[in-house]
Amino acid sequence: MFVALDTSTLTLSLALVERAGQRTVALEEEALDPPRKQSDMLPGAIIELLGRHRVALGALEGIAVGLGPGSFTGLRIGLATAKALAYAAELKVAGASSLAAIALAGPEGVPLFPCAVARQGELYVGSYRRAGDTVEQTAAEEAMSPDQLARLLESRQNAIALGPAIQSFGAELRSLGVSADRLMDEPHYPSALAIAKLTTFPPERALAAIFALEPHYVRSSEAERNPAFPPRPGPPPSARILEP
Repeated sequence: MFVALDTSTLTLSLALVERAGQRTVALEEEALDPPRKQSDMLPGAIIELLGRHRVALGALEGIAVGLGPGSFTGLRIGLATAKALAYAAELKVAGASSLAAIALAGPEGVPLFPCAVARQGELYVGSYRRAGDTVEQTAAEEAMSPDQLARLLESRQNAIALGPAIQSFGAELRSLGVSADRLMDEPHYPSALAIAKLTTFPPERALAAIFALEPHYVRSSEAERNPAFPPRPGPPPSARILEP
């Protein structure tokens, strides 16, 4: 039994999960929306979830967490909380792509482009194929404009774009010639259960692995793009920092 969570969007998705043979099932799954901040909600929500099922934190196998891309602030809150609880209760931590979790809600047998909202009028876009409760990544996740996504969909027969960003960019994509049947505005957020299905815990708990776990880096931060901001310590140049 373990806890799974995703904080890559404004909606906090949380679940208490167990493995049943080859299946991963949620004993309880909930979605907590704004206006409450995830930093205010998350630790208490986990404790309350465990309390409703009379499960002690230390009895868990671990914590599975969505790694984005998405809101930089949300992702840092989710990871920091997971790491702190895992350290305190001697649990394992593992992560999965939040875009892969979105793809898990798409149809099988067609190219899937799961999308999340990025800043500067762009979308975070992944490239996946779904097979049952697994997905295969077919290209790197990246940030792109609606026009770039429209051209990508045009180049891939039967491909579908799906996820929370379609709610924000659907009208613009249709105005660019994308057929409505190539767009799915669901799921509205990456579900914690989908994160759980895509997560595999390491055989042994290792503190170095827990603290090394970071969000998926896709694009540079505002400070890195704007020379008016002085440089600050951070990840090496090869890393990319997500934005809210």
